[in-house]
Amino acid sequence: MLDKDKKTKVIEKHSSTKGDTGSAEVQVALLTERIKELTEHLKKHKKDKSSQRGLLLMVSKRTRLLKYLKRKDQKSYQKLIKDLGLRK
Repeated sequence: MLDKDKKTKVIEKHSSTKGDTGSAEVQVALLTERIKELTEHLKKHKKDKSSQRGLLLMVSKRTRLLKYLKRKDQKSYQKLIKDLGLRK
């Protein structure tokens, strides 16, 4: 679970305007942080099947958001991929 400070920093870094928490860029960035934390958890707790399922759901949601962003705004998509260090 992301703590409030970390979440605020991610939102500030990727938001286009003040108070922007729902744009695709912000959602992808937050999902990426949650995926990183959950991956670390699963390295320690290999048999936690419910968390594995949650991780798969988050990854698929992030993929759908990235496909949407790529369709709508190619420049923003490229910048986000570069900032987060994701593969295409």
